[in-house]
Amino acid sequence: MTQASIREATQHVPGIPSDGDGPVFRAPWEAQAFAMTLALYDRGLFTWPEWAATLAAEIKRAQGAGDPDTGDTYYSHWLAALETIVAAKGVATPETLHRYRDAWDHACDRTPHGQPIELRPDDFG
Repeated sequence: MTQASIREATQHVPGIPSDGDGPVFRAPWEAQAFAMTLALYDRGLFTWPEWAATLAAEIKRAQGAGDPDTGDTYYSHWLAALETIVAAKGVATPETLHRYRDAWDHACDRTPHGQPIELRPDDFG
């Protein structure tokens, strides 16, 4: 994730939580979702206008479902938009994304607090 990519993202995608130094994240997974998005953009998977439209649609959908839009759920919407655009571009099917999400949930459930979470074949059971 280069500074140029970060700067471009913050110029083209309104609402990214940031301070004077750039984007801010409340949890490591938020930074990872942000970094994955920049990596996919850098590889030409989508344009910033496509990304902004996908994210805006996800936020609108969530608000319609009752999200109070206090800013605490921004990166949850970001992740949902990432899953949407990855599926729309044919990188992974929604089923594959769901399968991996369930596997990570299983891995989290079996991992003691404070230990690294590792995905194993039996997490896909």
